[in-house]
Amino acid sequence: MTHELTILTLAALLQVVQFALYSVAAQRQVGSKAAMGPRDRMVELTGTAGRLQRAMNNHFEGLILFTIAVVVVTTGDQSSTLTQSCATLYLIARVLYIPAYVWGLAPWRSVIWSVGLLATVVMLIAALV
Repeated sequence: MTHELTILTLAALLQVVQFALYSVAAQRQVGSKAAMGPRDRMVELTGTAGRLQRAMNNHFEGLILFTIAVVVVTTGDQSSTLTQSCATLYLIARVLYIPAYVWGLAPWRSVIWSVGLLATVVMLIAALV
């Protein structure tokens, strides 16, 4: 398995961790009955639960582009020190993004997000050249 695929696997597992964190916080906020109910009415989460939900959703969005970058690099046999470093940087940024979002660390949350996006874009460009 390439380094990029290993990082993609770890990023997917990070998504599972984020889902678990969000689920626990959401259930604490709305209670078990609402959490296990049919969710006919949308419940807006606030505070930590809401921030964990938004951070998780943001990771879903970033993970789509990162997955494309990893697939392109791997299937195109374009893995390099640069793409491996970018993949690692992406994962580090995604891990740091969670507490930055939950704790409201402005502007660091946006800076960390930008680092992850830039790492993904560099991987895509590196696959083309």
